[in-house]
Amino acid sequence: MLKATLRSFLAHKGRLLLSALAVVLSVAFVSGSLIFSDTVTRTFDRLFASTSADVTVGPKDDDLSGQLPTGAVETVPASLAQRVAGIDGVADTHVDAAVENVTVVDAENESVGPTTGAPTIATNWYVTDRSPVKLTGGHAPEGPGEALLDADTAKNKDVSIGDTLTVLAQPGSFKVKIVGIATFTTTNPGAALVFLDTRAAQTELLGDPDAATTISVTAEPGVSDDALKRRIADELGPTAYDYQTADEQAESAAASLGGFLDVIKYVMLGFAGIATLVGVFLIVNTFSMLIAQRTRELGLLRALGADRRQVRRSVLTEAALLGLVGSTLGLAAGIALAFGLIELMGAFGMNLSSAEMVIGVGTPIAAYVVGLGVTFVAAYLPARRASTVSPMAALSDAEIAGVGRPLKVRAIVGGVVGAAGAAALAGCALSTDTGTAASLLGLGVVLTLIATVIAGPLLVRPVIRVLGGAFPALFGSVGRMSQRNALRNPRRTGATAAALMVGIALVGGMSVASASMTKSFDDEIDKTLGADFVIQNQNFMPFPQEVTDKVRATDGAGLVVRQRFTPVEVRLPDGDRIETTASAYDPDLDEVANVTYAEGDSAAALADGALAMDVDFAREHDVKVGSTIPVRFPAGKSAELKVAALTDQDTADGFGMQGGLYFGMGTIEKYVPDGQDSSLYVNAGSGVGADELRADLERTLDAYPQVQVRDQADYKELIRNQIAVLLYLVYALLGLAIVIAVLGVVNTLALSVVERTREIGLLRAIGLARRQLRRMIRLESVMIAVFGAVLGLALGLVWGVCVQQVLALQGMKALAIPWGTVVAVVVGSAVVGVVAALLPALRASRMNVLAAIAHE
Repeated sequence: MLKATLRSFLAHKGRLLLSALAVVLSVAFVSGSLIFSDTVTRTFDRLFASTSADVTVGPKDDDLSGQLPTGAVETVPASLAQRVAGIDGVADTHVDAAVENVTVVDAENESVGPTTGAPTIATNWYVTDRSPVKLTGGHAPEGPGEALLDADTAKNKDVSIGDTLTVLAQPGSFKVKIVGIATFTTTNPGAALVFLDTRAAQTELLGDPDAATTISVTAEPGVSDDALKRRIADELGPTAYDYQTADEQAESAAASLGGFLDVIKYVMLGFAGIATLVGVFLIVNTFSMLIAQRTRELGLLRALGADRRQVRRSVLTEAALLGLVGSTLGLAAGIALAFGLIELMGAFGMNLSSAEMVIGVGTPIAAYVVGLGVTFVAAYLPARRASTVSPMAALSDAEIAGVGRPLKVRAIVGGVVGAAGAAALAGCALSTDTGTAASLLGLGVVLTLIATVIAGPLLVRPVIRVLGGAFPALFGSVGRMSQRNALRNPRRTGATAAALMVGIALVGGMSVASASMTKSFDDEIDKTLGADFVIQNQNFMPFPQEVTDKVRATDGAGLVVRQRFTPVEVRLPDGDRIETTASAYDPDLDEVANVTYAEGDSAAALADGALAMDVDFAREHDVKVGSTIPVRFPAGKSAELKVAALTDQDTADGFGMQGGLYFGMGTIEKYVPDGQDSSLYVNAGSGVGADELRADLERTLDAYPQVQVRDQADYKELIRNQIAVLLYLVYALLGLAIVIAVLGVVNTLALSVVERTREIGLLRAIGLARRQLRRMIRLESVMIAVFGAVLGLALGLVWGVCVQQVLALQGMKALAIPWGTVVAVVVGSAVVGVVAALLPALRASRMNVLAAIAHE
């Protein structure tokens, strides 16, 4: 049996190649994501471990993790360095003055910072044996007005020694002359680094020559970091400051980096999941067809004494061989993929070394588990079906028994699973709780997908008859035969179409969700935004006070209303503690925004000691107008604020943050005195047109490239672009699904051509031309592809409507169906069918007629 299995595998290796590609793709994405994330993690662990001080003393961590920062820089007294230096076991101390809320521009007012999302860091120049950079040109900064720039930024932005740059910092902007270049001695994380003299950094970046962001401490030989940390905490007070050893700093930095790595890992694992799911259909179909074609061979083996278990084991062994080959090739492809990602990161400024690529023990294990698992699971049902064939039925070349019964079983199982899925989706649509609705949505999506896959063959005949109904009239007998070929084996057609259906269902659902989100935001912007223009940072981060001052002084600018953000923790009457982000506004909010109130008004909400809250959030937590809410701000400051107004906006939680909390500018200036503005809402002055004001504002802000002037149309476009990022990912997943689905259609048609060799020879003998034969196979392929697209779109549209119902609970109540996308998908699926049929049709048309007729 083993010899027979190996010979069979090698005899059909060409037919199995396309199935192996599906395994290769899924394994490649899994192994590539693991190798890349392990490499980045190892690289940065080394970076953080080699550059962190033995112990650092920083501002007390208040654990507030709001969505948007205040812009304030938390500091400690610089005098702590001298105080800590006297502690037993301390070898050296120095102050650090490092901030990330800066923008650096050249003489043309063009930013010299990275465009990849990495920060621009301005810090003081202090050389130790752990410094990540070394001076490679010019000299160190001496006094105010001099600075160093990192070599990578200097090269990328064409900055040389002697050039003058402007640093836009929180206390204000200032000019520096580049007097030296510093080169990274470790991995460059992609940031731009500007180094100032320590005294200048304290004054210009922190606004206080006696402040520091942290104090770095070096331990004497023989003194452990933990011991030194305890001594410093005992001296300064255990709760007065935040104390971290080098390992704790590295762990904290790695945790911050983890979010970035998780995004890449989950995206790639998403691709692997799609490749695996679609690949299962392809492998099931391939093995089912191969077994059907080898009915006589399997029957002969049974007649010679092979029992059912041996036949099943033989098929599963072929699957294991396929998985082994696919996993090995996939692992190699994954290494190449990781190498490509590392090189891509270099293009974005993160200089990783491919020579230090990490291939952990878990990576090949995961690769072979995925590859072998996919093929084994996919081949089990065909193997079991093969083992049930009786020797006499097989030797007589009869069709495999049980075709009718499995369809009946499919109808029952598919109906039950489909009913459960429909009930879950209905529950999702009717639920009023977001968490419950989301859980029911996930359950409904899984169940309806399974039900459609199970019941797909039952839908083949009615749907194909409709889709191909016009083929006989358009293409004559060729069209009729193509339709009947697609109807010949519903299970095969359903399984082939299922691969394409999965990807299209995903795209259909996400397209409806994204279109609905876009329309909801558009409607809300039209309804709420009343200002002529909004001034915001590109990444919504706060900007310096001088930007606000310049905008207010702009010719033509009338009313200017400021907005600031701050993380807060609120303690609610029902006992819940919620961390969220609150907003603060100037008193003239009603002049630039149309706020709908369930109770109260803007005057009450923005009064001193007052607070506004979203009405649904208030109802959920037993809050009423007049309730007093304890609020904790950054740096340990707390207040008791009175709920003076409840908002009833269409977007969830009022202004988009949990709870929709906001208060007056006086409140935030009292409790977060160093905060910065995040948005400015500007109305044109009397007699000034919007176009004129925009031109004046853009001239004013020309020196601040990080700040943008936006009107309603710009704001809508910004939201659309952000939503589109998610949609592009889904389209990429569809592309992968289509690639594998095309392989599946090609495989099905190729095996079908082999199966129908004699039939094709007879058709050619009675006058069917080669061109007609190719057309027949193409039309059959188009019907299969469009059938999959129709099922996928039907499923996806239902999912999309249910997703919109979940979004409606968050205030996004508009439903939009992207009909253009629907039409494009149907047309695209027909094109996919044509492309998939090219090689099988060409092969069929080149058959020798007499040899085909004589084929058994």
